[in-house]
Amino acid sequence: MSAPGAGPADARPDTAAGGRLSHRQILTIFAGLMIGMFLAALDQTIVATSIRTIADDLGGLSLQAWATTAYLITATITTPLYGKLSDLFGRKPLFLAAISIFLLGSVACTFATSMYQLAAFRGIQGLGAGGLFSLALTIIGDIVAPRERARYQGYFVAVFGTSSVLGPVAGGFFAGHAELLGITGWRWVFLINVPLGIIALIVVSKVLNVPHTRRKHRIDWPGAIALALALVPLLIVAEQGRRWGWHSTSALVCCAVGIVGIGAFLVLERRIGDDALLPSRFFRNGVFSWGSIAAFVAGTGMFGVLALLPLYLQIVKGSSPTEAGLQTLPLVLGIMSMSIFSGQLISRTGRYKVWPVIGLSLMIVGAALLSRVDVDTPYWRTALIMVVFGWGLGGNMQPLTLAVQNAMPPRDMGVATASATFFRQMGGTLGTAVFLSVLFGELGGRMADNFRTATATPQFRAALADPTVVAHPANQPILEAVQAGTEPSLEDSSFLSAADPVLSRPILDGFADSMSVVFVAASAVLVIGLLAVIMMKEVPLRTQSGVDARRAEELNPVETLAPSATPVAVPAEAGGEQDGKGDGRPRRTPWPVE
Repeated sequence: MSAPGAGPADARPDTAAGGRLSHRQILTIFAGLMIGMFLAALDQTIVATSIRTIADDLGGLSLQAWATTAYLITATITTPLYGKLSDLFGRKPLFLAAISIFLLGSVACTFATSMYQLAAFRGIQGLGAGGLFSLALTIIGDIVAPRERARYQGYFVAVFGTSSVLGPVAGGFFAGHAELLGITGWRWVFLINVPLGIIALIVVSKVLNVPHTRRKHRIDWPGAIALALALVPLLIVAEQGRRWGWHSTSALVCCAVGIVGIGAFLVLERRIGDDALLPSRFFRNGVFSWGSIAAFVAGTGMFGVLALLPLYLQIVKGSSPTEAGLQTLPLVLGIMSMSIFSGQLISRTGRYKVWPVIGLSLMIVGAALLSRVDVDTPYWRTALIMVVFGWGLGGNMQPLTLAVQNAMPPRDMGVATASATFFRQMGGTLGTAVFLSVLFGELGGRMADNFRTATATPQFRAALADPTVVAHPANQPILEAVQAGTEPSLEDSSFLSAADPVLSRPILDGFADSMSVVFVAASAVLVIGLLAVIMMKEVPLRTQSGVDARRAEELNPVETLAPSATPVAVPAEAGGEQDGKGDGRPRRTPWPVE
């Protein structure tokens, strides 16, 4: 389908010439997609802002990674499964199923009474979230040509921008109230998804009608089980290794199970062939291979930094959840401005590779600058750094997905898009688990060192001798720890906002120093992603949408080629591979291997 608006075919009628969707029809479908994407995007921002309050109430700040990691694990594992199933059964039923499962998990989260329960229910949420983003991006690839995607870029930006503004404000509002309508304030963070999800179900069921050709299939359940067997133990040891000890029996068993799972997954995917959850032939395409590496690394750095920024603003700088949410708006501004700017230039020039290169470079610079932020850093300086990092994210998010969609056969649109999303999610899951593990692993030793240094200063001794300071309840955790010669427990960090500044300073410095280590590590990891996008070949953007390209491929499977590709024919008499039908005719490769 040539992009709407490319010529007179995109007139005012509801359907453009040749059976193509008109601009009006595309916008109608976009309405359903945007509500589903908004649901997932809002959940990420609203939870990130309120997670400290939730963890304090449920008694486990250091366990907060479980709630985030459980969500990302299930979302990561199910993402390629949604892509494969949508290629086989159609996009609409899978998108509706994803919304329904996400709602079920949201309702369950409102009843959590411990961090472990919350992590389990967040895992259910993730089972649905795995399909929300990947299927929405796949459907967009179905109905809009890559070259014309920028025409609709504003709608993506509107969804993420609105959720990025409303999420922190709503999360801070709910987390800042002890009760609302008889329900603990933070529980509304999850309950708010219910009315939004119901609206999404109604709209999607009415407007989302994308053509689908049913194909013969077998579902790769063994591959899905092997993938879970590979990822879950490795991510668990990434989260818990610092507590167990990296050479402990539990850690070694998890690593062994994960390695076995990876091996089983690779063997199974090779045997299953084209019906595989992640077909091995995809990796013979250079754009897919390098793009997947870049997406994985970008996801690692992105989620790692995004998980730490709210903690820095709330714990180190003492902002309330609402204030912290509003203070992250420069990051949103950077993402939105670069997404629009890069999208418009991609549409005009057809060149996209330069943007991930610029984006990852800016992310590296932004993460390195964040490592220099400490307790005394003024907010304006942190805000400028967030803009830089946001520019980096804005230059990466759409172009990498666009590159993969454009380079792969149209019939594989679902699984290819889901695979690109999968690698970004997997990187994000690993990044969140590892970086939070590094943070809290560094924190204890740095706080202990800071307290040993502080107790030798006159200011700290004066605070310990001040009767008003000693009598204040918020100072008790620090005083008890000093007397016992240990660092204070931070399972509930709410006392820091009211504690004496002199007594709390060693804790805040410990947090800031530990975060600096994480930001340096994130910057170093992102360098690998930059090298990957530099190696990635740039394939000219198609001017057909996924639906039209599939239709053309079905009508003329030999001559339908990717941009700049040439058909390859192997004569049967020369020992060429037959088509499997025994008729002696040569089989041609209708899509190039980069």
